[in-house]
This record gives sequence, C-alpha cells and structure tokens, in this order.
Amino acid sequence: MLNFKKNNATKTLATKLYITIINQSRQKDFYIKFGVQDTPDGRFDMILLHSYLLFSRLKLEFKESKIIAQQVFDLMFADMNQNLRELGVGDIGVGHRIKGMVQAFYGRMKIYDHALSGSDPSILEQALTKNLYRKSTPTIAQVKKIADYVRKEQKNLLKLPISEILIGNFHFGPPPK
Repeated sequence: MLNFKKNNATKTLATKLYITIINQSRQKDFYIKFGVQDTPDGRFDMILLHSYLLFSRLKLEFKESKIIAQQVFDLMFADMNQNLRELGVGDIGVGHRIKGMVQAFYGRMKIYDHALSGSDPSILEQALTKNLYRKSTPTIAQVKKIADYVRKEQKNLLKLPISEILIGNFHFGPPPK
C-alpha cells in the first residue's frame, strides 16, 4: 500500500481531507433544516461528527493510514487553537480549552462507535441528541434524519477503498433532504 512519510505530500493530503471535513460541516442545511446550532459549539460538534466518520474509516486500516490520521488530527486541533485565539481566548485559556476539545473528540469517537455498532437505532439518536444537539432542542424528525445521514455516510466510507482516501478521493454526500 502507500508508504507515507511526514513530508509535504502528507501535509497536503491531510489538509485536503481536513478541508473536506470543514466544508461538509459548514453546509447550511445542517443548521437551517436540522436544528444544529449555528454557533462555535454547534460548528465544533459538526466538525467532530464528520471527523469521526473519517477517523472511524481510517482506523480500520490503521497500518496504512496511521500517519495521515495523525496529520489530520494535528491539523484539526491546530486549527481549533487558531480559532480560539481569533475569538480572543488568551494563551492560558487556549490550552485548557484545547484539552477539553480533545477529550470531547475522544468521547464522541467512543460513543459514536458504540452507537453505530449496535442494532438499536435509538442509541445513535440519543448520542446525537446529547452531543451534536447538546445546546438545542431538535425535533425527533431532525435527529432521525441526521442519524440516517450518519449511517449512510459510514456505509459509503466503508465501501470506499482506503487507497482512494489516501490519495484524497474522498467526499461526503449531501446533507439529508
């Protein structure tokens, strides 16, 4: 398979994958039609949800994807750091906030893995309500649509050969209708 080294090509690929996550997370329909709060917290949670989808696929073939997964992770939290600074959070506060964001990331990875590994669809809906919608009150229909979207995107990524992802041929489908 592909042999990645920490070089400019790897950084370029990581940037491309991360931009794909960001662009999908910024789709207006998630906020307008599906009740995700259009706030820094809501956007953060959308980024974590889409990051989860990519990282859950990468970890299935971690031997091939280890370096690129780490590069995307590092880029994501460097971007979060920069965004916090632009919002006026001071040096001491940034470190504390980033630590909490990293913990949130790992917590979401764990809960979404659990929710998607079982046969009870309500577990994913509960996980999304608690995490993605943590500061809002979505309708049941909105939560179900996002849960269906997550399941569909996970299936699509599972069908995609890792070699395609590792050359940047990766995208998400449109938000639900």
